Amino acid sequence: MTSSKKDRSGPAAAGDGQPKYADRAYRSVAGVVGGVLLLVLVGWIGGDAVARGTGHTPWLALAAMLCAVPLIVAFTLRPVVYANDDRIRVRNPFRTITVPWPGVESIRSGYSTEMLAGGRKFQLWAIPVSVRARKSAAKQTERAQSGGGRRDPFGPIPRRRPGQPDADGTVRAPSDRAVYELRELADRHEVRPGEEEQAHPVIRWCYEVIAPSVAGAIVLAVLAATA
Repeated sequence: MTSSKKDRSGPAAAGDGQPKYADRAYRSVAGVVGGVLLLVLVGWIGGDAVARGTGHTPWLALAAMLCAVPLIVAFTLRPVVYANDDRIRVRNPFRTITVPWPGVESIRSGYSTEMLAGGRKFQLWAIPVSVRARKSAAKQTERAQSGGGRRDPFGPIPRRRPGQPDADGTVRAPSDRAVYELRELADRHEVRPGEEEQAHPVIRWCYEVIAPSVAGAIVLAVLAATA
């Protein structure tokens, strides 16, 4: 399941008079919960090995934790997609990709969520695709469009929640809903002449995750070889 958080403080006026909104954040709730549980499990097992182990065992446990904890954080807690009126920022396990909307060629969702920018393809780890949720949404769409989910076109527009149909009766899975909103933000931006060529992706590697993991793996290999 993918969650989307928006700033509730309301829009702020921009220089051109158009409202500006804070970043929308998209992340996997299941991934965050799984990451927290894994960290608790690693801390419990590793802490017990450090406290009660003998010989090289405490050092092996510390090296294993130094290698494993950053990787768990990278693949579960770190992935998130931030989007506002100007740009999209994709935070993947080992790197962060920032692209102004004119540089985004496409955002698509098949068996995974992908962004095409600067002639390259980037995975959106924070928006995993669930085939089961997509099939469930398709069934709900059929029921909504058959008459059970229609609403008065002249009545108030209800606030959409996960699992509820759009105005056309379409129910979208959480990942497809996120892609739909990101495409809306991309289409809302007016591309000026020459702006598309200058909007290249900016990639920053997450060395604060890579460095401790590599160090832990090296220490673990050395200790295992000398044990």
